Amino acid sequence: MVKKEKPKLVITVGKRKSSVARAKVKAGSGRITINSKPLEIWGTELARMRIMEPLVIADEASKKVDVEVKVSGGGITGQTDAVRMAIASGLVEFFKSEELKRRFLDYDRNLLVADVRRPEPRKPSRSKKGARRHKQKSKR
Repeated sequence: MVKKEKPKLVITVGKRKSSVARAKVKAGSGRITINSKPLEIWGTELARMRIMEPLVIADEASKKVDVEVKVSGGGITGQTDAVRMAIASGLVEFFKSEELKRRFLDYDRNLLVADVRRPEPRKPSRSKKGARRHKQKSKR
């Protein structure tokens, strides 16, 4: 009996602020879809250019895979950065290439390393505008 080889599939996650992007990378012809929309019509021109950065750096490798991304939470810029991180880490994991990983890190460390800063939790009996904000007091 001949065993069928499963098609290779890599699932990665990218996070930025409160945005989370989950990317599926599989062998294909270079199609990129975000929330079931092709990259060409998703978001603004600047957002598309930022998402294309890991694809341009990967060069020929990006034309051999299809990437399907689902992104939720946050705003446009946070979602854009989460998507580019998910795509970059998916490409590195799919091809298991140290050279590709080094190129991503040299270009922009945020392509592979998440920014872990989060808002500070609100303290009790303070204003709604921030964790440490107080009402201004008059000295005289």
